[in-house]
Amino acid sequence: MGSFIGHVLPGTLFLLVGVWHIWSAVVRHVSNPKSFRVRVWNPVPGFDGKLKYMELYVIVIGAFIDMCIELFYSTHLKFFVNGVLNPHHMNDFEHSGMLLMFVIFGVVTLLSEKTRFLPLPEESLCFIAATAFCGEYLLFNFHSTTHKGLEGYYHLLLVLLIALCVLSCAAGGIFPTSFPIDLSSGIAITLQGLWFYQTAFTLYGPMMPDGCRLKENMVSCHSTDSEVRGEFLANFQLFALVFGVLAGVAGSYIFAASRYGNSEFRSLHIVQDALD
Repeated sequence: MGSFIGHVLPGTLFLLVGVWHIWSAVVRHVSNPKSFRVRVWNPVPGFDGKLKYMELYVIVIGAFIDMCIELFYSTHLKFFVNGVLNPHHMNDFEHSGMLLMFVIFGVVTLLSEKTRFLPLPEESLCFIAATAFCGEYLLFNFHSTTHKGLEGYYHLLLVLLIALCVLSCAAGGIFPTSFPIDLSSGIAITLQGLWFYQTAFTLYGPMMPDGCRLKENMVSCHSTDSEVRGEFLANFQLFALVFGVLAGVAGSYIFAASRYGNSEFRSLHIVQDALD
């Protein structure tokens, strides 16, 4: 099933990375649209370059901590029962494997950027990121835990958002100069993080729909109508999150263009406005 903290921790990681990706893509594009290229990670400026690789460290350390929680804390170190993997904690093992994929992605990217042992082009890093998200997609799509009812619907929407992350990252490797694709990648990662939060507050927090409840680690609804109302609520929540993120992207683009915009780019828009 899961828990509140089990959704908030990965949600925080995805949300931080996604928001930073959106802002960095917007700033790079408005600064110089002609030389824009897709980046699977974005350096943090300032402090004499000391925070340059902060995003990658956040991914590696955050995913590693979450992996340790899933693998050691959630299982209570009871890995095996009668010589086989503990069937009561298969979902914890699966979540650990998913998080390991992101640890590997972060480590490989750091090695590629900071050493000469693994020089990889940005397009290859995009495909490695897509592979990590693909592992997450396969995990949630073929989960050992049976997701039914309202819980299954929230799970289905999460899987769709993960699929968008896979497609956008892979597309970034195929079209390395596309600003819409790079921006879409950041939006998809941000929405995934927000949906983890929404799932936590709805299924394990104070936003449980009327007629449904969490009992014995399972979400159950009193009637089919209650379950349908819960699904309609989920649709509205996702729509609100998409609308909010797109509004935030538009606002950030306007702000970035006014502060970091290329002078030639702004002059072109002024001329176009005059012709119109």
